[in-house]
Amino acid sequence: MKKLKVRFEQDKTLNDIEIIIRAAEENVRVKAIIESLTDSEPEKLMLLDKNGNSCVVEEKDIVFLSADGKQVSVTATSGVYFVKQSLQSIEEILNRDFLRVSRFEIINLKMVSKYDFTIGGTLRIEFKNGMETWASRRYIPQIRERLSGEEGYLC
Repeated sequence: MKKLKVRFEQDKTLNDIEIIIRAAEENVRVKAIIESLTDSEPEKLMLLDKNGNSCVVEEKDIVFLSADGKQVSVTATSGVYFVKQSLQSIEEILNRDFLRVSRFEIINLKMVSKYDFTIGGTLRIEFKNGMETWASRRYIPQIRERLSGEEGYLC
């Protein structure tokens, strides 16, 4: 097997990491390298506990996120944490298991135990931990569309 050469080039004009693979041909080894680079771990949220200490919580353990003014709290199975990012910027990095249900809340669909669409057009969402929230009427059409298109989410 031929030796793999790796080198770092600093480019202060880049905001992200750019990886270029140079080879005589795109063979099995090149494809394996590309696949290993693209199968990276999802970005994790850096949270603060009630004492201001940094910690990491896996996305699968997050129940919901809510904004109150400039403060965003993250309710997880292990407790409540805080993050110094906007709800919108967090929404961009969360996986497909998360859904915005109002201007102020994003929920983890995997943590929902029950959806209750009422006659009045509102939506009550009950979580597996017993907590509940209400979806904004404005978001209900998008929620219905998402839930009807996602297998296993509609109870």
